[in-house]
Amino acid sequence: MHPILFDFGSFTLYTYGVLLAAAYLLGLQFALIRARTRGLERQRVMDLGIWIIVSALAGAKLMLLVTDFRQYTQSPHAVLDLLRSAGVFYGGLIGAVAVALIYMRRHRMPLWTTTDVFAPGIALGHAVGRLGCLMAGCCFGRPTTVPWAITFHNPAASLNSDTPLGVPLHPTQLYEAGAELMILGVLLWLERKGRRFPGRTFWTYMLLYAVSRFAIEFFRGDPRGNVGIFSTSQFVSLLLAPLSVVMLVLLSRREDPRRYRAAQRVAA
Repeated sequence: MHPILFDFGSFTLYTYGVLLAAAYLLGLQFALIRARTRGLERQRVMDLGIWIIVSALAGAKLMLLVTDFRQYTQSPHAVLDLLRSAGVFYGGLIGAVAVALIYMRRHRMPLWTTTDVFAPGIALGHAVGRLGCLMAGCCFGRPTTVPWAITFHNPAASLNSDTPLGVPLHPTQLYEAGAELMILGVLLWLERKGRRFPGRTFWTYMLLYAVSRFAIEFFRGDPRGNVGIFSTSQFVSLLLAPLSVVMLVLLSRREDPRRYRAAQRVAA
């Protein structure tokens, strides 16, 4: 594809970096738009979004370091690759959620309402970010003969991400971008259906992403860490999917405030 957007003297602008920045900014802007309709303070949501971006970047790189620890300790040049890489999405997600929980507790923001505001933005931003992966050639798929296979030819992709050149591969970057867009559509559709309760959108996103990521990992061909027979991301998905189901059940069983107020009026 096009790992390098353009060269200007000794300065190189990478397509991946541009799309990654666009992904974060687009996701944050979407969250700000949604925050208005839910009575959340715009500046507080903006500050939280910035903390989420920083912690997501740090968490993603940290998980990449943990999963490929041997590779990064054997070569000093690999550390530079770590700095250039966006890391593992699940690491970023875990880091962002942890920091967000601390921030929301400190500033007394409604927990599940706030996470519901951000969840669709995460899906949207992730879809754009995966297009950056496609341009860079990272997160590539296994060799395949399917008609929609993609073949990389740019030497920069091989240099930066060890992408196989001249070999038809599963377009796993597009698989995940497409899955994220479908999840986004499902989340927005579900918000108009059924009995809504705080936390439903967030945990539905977690469930759908865990299922889609587990499946897509079977088509990935880039070297990744493993936990037993599963990749690291599949292992996290196996933990996250049932947790999401449990949280959806528990939160749905909470007393509906509207039903509670109606019961109070009847009792009076």
